[in-house]
Amino acid sequence: MTNRDALYKRLTRRIVDGLGRWAQRAHGRRQLAQLDPRDLADAGITQGDRIAELSKPFWRD
Repeated sequence: MTNRDALYKRLTRRIVDGLGRWAQRAHGRRQLAQLDPRDLADAGITQGDRIAELSKPFWRD
């Protein structure tokens, strides 16, 4: 394997990993958006916390 091949492999892995993290965040935020007030309270999440999390773009942690 050449250095260029290794570089492409690492780059591809980073891209795939990043896309996976983005998909997980988007999925989690969709689930958070569907929680009712009782579920939020059970999880210890305030409405303000929820709004702050839902206002983030999918790429931001």
